[in-house]
Amino acid sequence: MSSSSKPFLRALAGETLTPPPFWLMRQAGRYLPEYRATRAEAGSFLDLCYNSDLACEVTLQPLRRYGFDAAILFSDILVVPDGLRQQVAFKEGEGPVLTPIRSAEDLNALDLSGLHDHLAPVYETVKKLSAAIPKTTALIGFAGAPWTVATYMIEGSGSKDFSKAKGMMFGQPELFARLMALLVQATGDYLIRQIDNGAEAIQIFDTWAGALPEDMFEKWVIGPTRALVERIRAERPGIPVIGFPRGAGYLYKRYVAETKVSGVSIDPSVPLDWAAAELQTKCTVQGNLDPILLVAGGEALDAGIDRVLKALAKGPFIFNLGHGITPPTPPDNVARLAERVKGWKG
Repeated sequence: MSSSSKPFLRALAGETLTPPPFWLMRQAGRYLPEYRATRAEAGSFLDLCYNSDLACEVTLQPLRRYGFDAAILFSDILVVPDGLRQQVAFKEGEGPVLTPIRSAEDLNALDLSGLHDHLAPVYETVKKLSAAIPKTTALIGFAGAPWTVATYMIEGSGSKDFSKAKGMMFGQPELFARLMALLVQATGDYLIRQIDNGAEAIQIFDTWAGALPEDMFEKWVIGPTRALVERIRAERPGIPVIGFPRGAGYLYKRYVAETKVSGVSIDPSVPLDWAAAELQTKCTVQGNLDPILLVAGGEALDAGIDRVLKALAKGPFIFNLGHGITPPTPPDNVARLAERVKGWKG
């Protein structure tokens, strides 16, 4: 059990709390007018990620409005490839664009040695947040899981079928393994440094975990995540880790058992009764309201919130969405959710 007074950390340590702690993925984002104003002030999206004052400000904005139990560092999973000297840009209406890694020559051009210097502004944001958040609010650091980050590095952008990434995985397995080993090292270094600057928990986002067949899921989702969890446990004992293998389906069960994460975040497709029986008996569960219900609002939102709470609030649980808040979400609907979760009596 956690000795912390922070409900989020107590839930991650295995306590059942009523009402459960809550936060929302992408709670700092474009649905908030104050975020849009700060984003315009920053210039580019990456400029916002690397400006510690502005990144701190946008992290705090949703806390002021809604009183979430956790703040999550404002950054992006692609700052790691950026720190490894791959060219990364975010284009309006397009999303991330990277100079793709397709050959040994491309991979050899990446460099781990300057990672911490490049990401120093991110660590500064963590330090500032640690001092600025309310005493009962926990601070979450995060990174993209190696497989998900690798898809962007190889594809050069987002992808619907991951044909280039899978092509390297199947067709050039040694090259792919080298890239993944570099990402496990860089991601571990990055997360440890976040912890040293004040992060009290870590979330590992494997957004594209569901794109892999079972054997490759075992090798490239479970394997690297387990390595990261083991490293954090060895080097920074007591820091809980939440894994989010989005789209993993029934493989969530194996993921929890084999990575030994402290908590698992589940997407909206995961059946609630199954999650309670198969996952919550092994670790804390986080999730999994459909973000579109938050856009819709009204009675549909209320019913969705209650359905999740009834199924999962009887065990170690953190209320969240099954993926991030979407830009069309009305801020008033988030206020409605916050009030309903805070008022839950079981």
